[in-house]
Amino acid sequence: MIAPSILSADFASLGTEIDAIAGTGDGRADWVHVDVMDNHFVPNLTIGLPVVEALRKRTDVPLDCHLMIEDPDRWAPGYAEAGAHNVTVHVEAANDPVMLAKNLRAAGAKAGLAIKPNTPLEDHLDTLRHYDTLLVMSVEPGFGGQSFIPDVLEKVRTARRLVDTGHLTLLVEIDGGINPDTIEQAAEAGVDCFVAGSAVYGADDPARAVAALRAKARAARER
Repeated sequence: MIAPSILSADFASLGTEIDAIAGTGDGRADWVHVDVMDNHFVPNLTIGLPVVEALRKRTDVPLDCHLMIEDPDRWAPGYAEAGAHNVTVHVEAANDPVMLAKNLRAAGAKAGLAIKPNTPLEDHLDTLRHYDTLLVMSVEPGFGGQSFIPDVLEKVRTARRLVDTGHLTLLVEIDGGINPDTIEQAAEAGVDCFVAGSAVYGADDPARAVAALRAKARAARER
């Protein structure tokens, strides 16, 4: 699965930018990744709920909302109610992540749990049993265009083993520095869904970039 991040898109033309990856075939995005930042949990400020509500009306591509915000227990269910397909919160910010997962599902969304590069996966395995998606950050959250941190792939491998053996039931997603040079190693480690920002929206043809990333990930998983 490929989830282009609109953090790297033209904010003045978000509808058109999403249309570019909403076609058919391998160039169609599986999800649209929406980075919500509040300038508190991370040192950046992006978009919020009104934009997500507008995008939901514009496209039928599922919205994957990544909330890099304080107090997600309060704010995250609103994104589910707005029609987001998957709402991801940070374990470092949630007060009661198990209850939050239940509230997200009750509001109609899949529940995702994100972990920063330096956050140990093992500390949160019990919590992850309540979630549908694990988002492994392969950069420090807050800004696009950062370099991939390969050390996080050990967390991906661990999660993949737990999923394959039935100890967890979730989709493994990765976000940060994914491009044609890094997607293969992430796929080999066991990632299911790849967030790509500048690799898609920095290309002349975003749909062709999505298709190329998908092809590389498939080839790596089949090896």
